[in-house]
Amino acid sequence: MSNENINVALIGNPNVGKTSVFNQLTGLNQQVGNYPGITVEKKIGFCKLPNNIKANILDLPGTYSLNASSIDENVVIELLLNKNDKLYPDVALVVTDVENLKRNLLLFTQIKDLEIPTILVINMADRMEQKGITLNIPFLEEQLKTKIALVSSRKGFGIAELKKLITTYKTISSEPCLNASVIDTEYFDSLRKAFPNQLLYKLWLVITQDVNFLNLERKEIQSSFTKSHSDLKRLQQKETIKRYQFINEVLKEGLQVNTAKARDFRSKLDRVLTHKVWGYAIFFAILFIIFQSIFEWSQLPMDLIDASFATLSTWASNHLPEGVFTSLLAEGIIPGIGGILIFIPQIAFLFLFISILEESGYMSRVVFLMDKIMRKFGLSGKSVVPLISGTACAIPAIMATRNIENWKERLITILVTPFTTCSARLPVYAIIISLVIPNNYVLGFLNLQGLTLMLLYLLGFGMAILSAYILNKTMKIKGKTFFVVEMPNYKLPLLKNVVINVVEKTKAFVFGAGKIILAISIVLWFLASYGPGKNFNEADTILRSRTENQQLDETTLNNKIDAYKLENSYIGIMGKSIEPVISPLGYDWKIGIAIISSFAAREVFVGTLATIYSVGGSDNEETIKNKMAAEIHPTTGNKIFNFASGISLLLFYAFAMQCASTLAITRKETNSWKWPLSQLLFMSGFAYIIALIAFQLLK
Repeated sequence: MSNENINVALIGNPNVGKTSVFNQLTGLNQQVGNYPGITVEKKIGFCKLPNNIKANILDLPGTYSLNASSIDENVVIELLLNKNDKLYPDVALVVTDVENLKRNLLLFTQIKDLEIPTILVINMADRMEQKGITLNIPFLEEQLKTKIALVSSRKGFGIAELKKLITTYKTISSEPCLNASVIDTEYFDSLRKAFPNQLLYKLWLVITQDVNFLNLERKEIQSSFTKSHSDLKRLQQKETIKRYQFINEVLKEGLQVNTAKARDFRSKLDRVLTHKVWGYAIFFAILFIIFQSIFEWSQLPMDLIDASFATLSTWASNHLPEGVFTSLLAEGIIPGIGGILIFIPQIAFLFLFISILEESGYMSRVVFLMDKIMRKFGLSGKSVVPLISGTACAIPAIMATRNIENWKERLITILVTPFTTCSARLPVYAIIISLVIPNNYVLGFLNLQGLTLMLLYLLGFGMAILSAYILNKTMKIKGKTFFVVEMPNYKLPLLKNVVINVVEKTKAFVFGAGKIILAISIVLWFLASYGPGKNFNEADTILRSRTENQQLDETTLNNKIDAYKLENSYIGIMGKSIEPVISPLGYDWKIGIAIISSFAAREVFVGTLATIYSVGGSDNEETIKNKMAAEIHPTTGNKIFNFASGISLLLFYAFAMQCASTLAITRKETNSWKWPLSQLLFMSGFAYIIALIAFQLLK
């Protein structure tokens, strides 16, 4: 029995089901990170194969060919050329879609030229009968010099056979199925003579692509075999033509399509979903249902989580030994973490709906539908993907702009994407909406809170579009692109893929935010529990002497003492110093501290208030929502979270750049501090002005 550990690279065009194959092979045994030095997402999974072989499965970014036009595609080439990379594949699985085999095989023939053992995985085989497709597998294997795995990642069949096939990778031919020298015989002969120990196609990629190649000096190759840009493009086009000629000849006998037997539903549905009127109506109806559901379905689990953490905080305070650690735990850590975990149901539902839309193939129709609108504002249909992805998180959304070839369109998309309402804003929106918007129904079935949430999402998207229009008119960057989007087949969302996506995204959100919240909760607890001078250290004596004639019961007196100490603590002093700036917006110093701390991550806002109110002497048994609802302004006697201040806060968070990580990724993607600092100043300034106007009009 073997104890071998091998690397398996999953490669393929976008929308061929590559990620579904990855999920079938690895299940939940996955890790997500970034490639060294860049922010392209790297997904690695692990699985056990027959014969006790362990495999590291690397899901590479989708690419149409090895003629890279984006950073994502460049990652694929970098890995396949660098044998010193620890993730260099022992075997490559090129995943294809049975309905688009001709286009998919272009990439396959290029991978084969790198002489890496390569298995052709033909996915969506369950659709062959419906589409009238038959394959001559033995003929295809012979012509393509490979082994073929016929699978359906949706239904799970063929996966066991694929695992067995991977274990035989040493016996799979690494011989190219097309000689690279057909591109230009004379040129490639001279290249072979100059570098006899190197693969011709690797040399060709080094000459034509902006990649690192560790075994040879790139300058040495290019100085000897340099060609003009137009000549290289001409040769690349010739390469593509030669490859498709070969593929066409192979598929003449290897693939047969009997259209008479096909039962195609796709074209009929496309005519409705991409209709110039009904398409938009259906899209907005889907959005409406999503936001109604987020509030309706998540209310019960949210209340349960909120009450559980309030009870846990009280239990810790009453049953653990008195001291600094118990105080930190009961008043800092538990309320702070509870302030984010309460929103797991809403965030999970949001990711659930996004996953279903992507898995079903509908999201590509939305991209196509929105292209005409986007172009009027200086964007393209491809910009819709980052803007919609921004509803989860602006960071991967900004990274997704790499698929936009035109620099101006890409830069504008990067700059406006943070306006899209991300899931980190959802906790702030949810708690404020529940406090200031009544839980009433319009027309008997439209939840007013759900409508408000949808309006905030539309407001963020609208502001992104308006900003894009202004930037397009003011930026003096020329460029023109053509919009191309692939329309994948409709399919029922695969439950396994949806569950994995929801679990992974929710887990990443909770643990990513949890680390920040835990650290900030500890700092806030310290700043709120200690303070300088007489007013803090002698608060008990001062308050008792002031209230000796008021005949207060001990509980009320203790709450007043705690509130007085909080105002004179380090955090109270800091909050009071910024209160003059934020009071015109309807906020007190506690909200001010929450706004500042939430610059680390927007979702910290609720956790910060939970910590402050817990230290401030409120009954721990109260839920976060109840504590916020009961907060009274000491001067006016009005509730802090009223309609005017609530709307002001909602608008502030709709527009403000309250995310240090987004600024960092903008700096990374634009390679300049000019753009992220411009984002910070404009978005924060605009948010302040809009929040100020809203409060002053509504108070």
